[in-house]
Amino acid sequence: MTAYTERAKASPLVEWLNDHAQVLSIALFFAVCMAFFGARSDTFLSTGNLLNILRQAAPVLIVAIAMTFVIVTAGIDLSVGSIVALVNALAAILMAQNIGWFTTIILMLVVGGLIGLVQGWFIAFQRIPAFIVTLAGMSILRGFALWITAGYSIPITDQPGFFWLGRGNLLGIPVPALIAILTAVAGLVCIQHTRYGRRVVATGSNLEAARRVGMPARWILCSVYALSGLACAVAGLLIAARLGSGSSNAAVGFEMQVIAAVVLGGTSLMGGRGSILGTVLGALTISIIGNGLILMHVSPFFTQIVTGIIILAAIWMNTRLFGSGFKLRKG
Repeated sequence: MTAYTERAKASPLVEWLNDHAQVLSIALFFAVCMAFFGARSDTFLSTGNLLNILRQAAPVLIVAIAMTFVIVTAGIDLSVGSIVALVNALAAILMAQNIGWFTTIILMLVVGGLIGLVQGWFIAFQRIPAFIVTLAGMSILRGFALWITAGYSIPITDQPGFFWLGRGNLLGIPVPALIAILTAVAGLVCIQHTRYGRRVVATGSNLEAARRVGMPARWILCSVYALSGLACAVAGLLIAARLGSGSSNAAVGFEMQVIAAVVLGGTSLMGGRGSILGTVLGALTISIIGNGLILMHVSPFFTQIVTGIIILAAIWMNTRLFGSGFKLRKG
């Protein structure tokens, strides 16, 4: 009787561990990375370096939150890096033409959202695979950014309010980090506590079933790409504000970091399941690996190898362990 009672009492804990196994695994990996790089470099755990990591990780984290919604619907957005580059370049060009920075921000948010909405329309209503649509978008948008800049970097001058968004601090915390934190909180509340979030999950689980019960499933699918485009616009603006210039070569390889953060955080590539907290930890893990390797005087190009390995390992865990009914033994 005693043994049976103990197993019964342990069951809720086991169930909780099963439900949060992927988030716990990335949290453990994050802690191991922090400890490893902290032991290998005296400056890694310094306040200045940690704040610098948060500032640099903010654009990736913002887009990764939106990408979580996309992947929850069993989709993918390969065009995020190109959208960031286009917004980055357009913002610099507009401010060089004496358009105010606040007006530029509004225009760029509209541009980002519209790009995502157009791609979402092709995916949701024309039923073209997301991989194909966003792969084409990646090429078109990067090419357009190269065309309008002729491949040159466009400097941004005399815009202190705009620069504050990328370089400023508020209460000792970098402004980009605060924006990323607010984005993460909004994403968490949305996906867990709103009807829209529940519909996104339902659409990813079974789009046709969601449509048959009366959900606007195709509009929901379209909207997550608009959300992704909007997040890319924010990221592009933050990068331009931090660097003080716009360039068509910005955010090269950005989509790899974003997708790595999301899948590392436990969001299912098959749709229907995602974790905002896991995405946050995934994005921070990618950033601290890059920062830690630099402090250890390892070639920055090596981080691309590490990112690729992380993506492969995360997808393998996603599909072979957690995706095949992997569970902790009960009792």
